[in-house]
Amino acid sequence: MSATATLFEHPLLPRIEHALDGIRPYLKADGGDVRVLDISEDMVLRLELLGACGTCPMSPMTLKAGVEESVKKAVPEIRAVEAVNLATTPQPAGQEGRPQPPAPVSTPN
Repeated sequence: MSATATLFEHPLLPRIEHALDGIRPYLKADGGDVRVLDISEDMVLRLELLGACGTCPMSPMTLKAGVEESVKKAVPEIRAVEAVNLATTPQPAGQEGRPQPPAPVSTPN
């Protein structure tokens, strides 16, 4: 049996989709959506962010505060929610990792 057939037969999928349907109007209002890709054996839900959600710099917050919260509330068996194409906000050069203090500015005497 293929992974796709297994996903469609997963007993939690209808409850997950119902939870996602509750937040989809908000995602679609901004030109986005979400699609379930996989539910792992250790109860991690993998999603794909579609449309504007796939490139939005706010997508990490949307995923955690919106999508994950809704799914875990409706389906407490789900341990975590991950997006395969989560947008990341690029850091300015030299700012990767820990924030750096600003460089001193010389002032005229």
